[in-house]
Amino acid sequence: MTTHPVCRSLGRDGWKYVAAVMLGAVLLTADPTRAQQGEHWVGTWAAAGVGRPQNPPPPAVPPAPPSGQAQPAQTAPPSPAPFMHFDNQTLRQIVHTSIGGRRVRVVLSNSFGTSPLTVGAAHIALRDRQSAIVPASGRAVTFSGRPTMAIPAGAVLFSDPVDLGAPSMADLAIDLYLPASTNIPMPLTIHGGALQTSYVSETGNHAGKAAFPVVATTQSWFLLSRVEMMAPQSVGAIVAYGDSITDGARSTPDTNNRWPDHLARRLLALPAPMAVLNAGIGGNRVLTEGAFQAGVNAVARFDRDVLQQSGVTHVIVLEGINDIGNARDNPTPTAEDLIAAHKQLIERAHTRGLRTLGATLTPFEGAAYFTQVGEAKRQALNQWIRTSRAYDGVIDFDEATRDPGHPTRFLPQYESGDHLHPSDAGYRAMADAIDLALFKVAPAVTRTAGR
Repeated sequence: MTTHPVCRSLGRDGWKYVAAVMLGAVLLTADPTRAQQGEHWVGTWAAAGVGRPQNPPPPAVPPAPPSGQAQPAQTAPPSPAPFMHFDNQTLRQIVHTSIGGRRVRVVLSNSFGTSPLTVGAAHIALRDRQSAIVPASGRAVTFSGRPTMAIPAGAVLFSDPVDLGAPSMADLAIDLYLPASTNIPMPLTIHGGALQTSYVSETGNHAGKAAFPVVATTQSWFLLSRVEMMAPQSVGAIVAYGDSITDGARSTPDTNNRWPDHLARRLLALPAPMAVLNAGIGGNRVLTEGAFQAGVNAVARFDRDVLQQSGVTHVIVLEGINDIGNARDNPTPTAEDLIAAHKQLIERAHTRGLRTLGATLTPFEGAAYFTQVGEAKRQALNQWIRTSRAYDGVIDFDEATRDPGHPTRFLPQYESGDHLHPSDAGYRAMADAIDLALFKVAPAVTRTAGR
């Protein structure tokens, strides 16, 4: 016998659903603001946004290598995909859950926009393969009861809850119909390093169509901030906060081989599974900005990308290698500058009761921006993370990935080829090095000032 999903959500009181129907009452699940007792919203997937300019900026000229070093090989120009524009088209964007649940909601972002941006229709479903969805799983997505809504400049938009049974480690297809052109003079909020193929339709509203009329693909996410699940109060979320190494750069696209993905799989074995939210941005720095794709500095974006996440209880911080590398032989920023910034992140997390975990920076000898000056800074920052006890716990990614015979380099099997980013095996080794006991300790609510 099949039990109606609403009855299942009410448990032994499921008979009340039948009575409500007989009386013509409004179903409990139609109320978009109510959660069952003992439940709360927890992010299951997230992407940290950046403000994409309307047109591609001129290509950056790489700095000259330090004296005595060979000129690094020229890299290919960035893909034009992040600069796609849409006009009366539908995006079918693929995201991968960490935890599962029976109710979901989607958070859209116009955080970097300077004028409203209209979403003409939205839809969510389980992804079958490529652009196809599982037809029976599809649900229309509304916002404050409306099928269409404009996201104000600088704002985020929460969808109404949707009854959609989604398992852990599942692919979701989120359709957004954009009726107006995005080729307007304002930044578009995107995440460029998705490493996940999403789909662009031919002209028109194709939200929810099982056979999606694909005219282009992209490996960027547009306007998506996160997906949240209704979960028991015992379930929390870990934010992985960092740069391209957290974002999964040079891992195999469409395989979910980033270290936060591998961590999410391991966490499913816990009595109370935890979600993992990836807040990495390629090129991100702790103290300064680079190209637009690298986002604003880690100190500035911490509130939006960590503290405002639903259900967050822990944050893992892996940041600083881009500050060190881009400085080359310049004495600033110093290791002490980076340590001071890390302390700021810790204090801000502690004021919200979050447990903070510091991750050591992985080796980078051989990378295009490696110098001995930078290596000394990396060693000093790693030593502080390991020994200062400023963080509530330490994850030693350096030890997990370095070559014991040449500890300033990756083990060969963990290196992707650029001497900076891990391979798929390296990302797995990073996740395997994390002691899951770090997530069994309840987050502290109060802290001693100045710690």
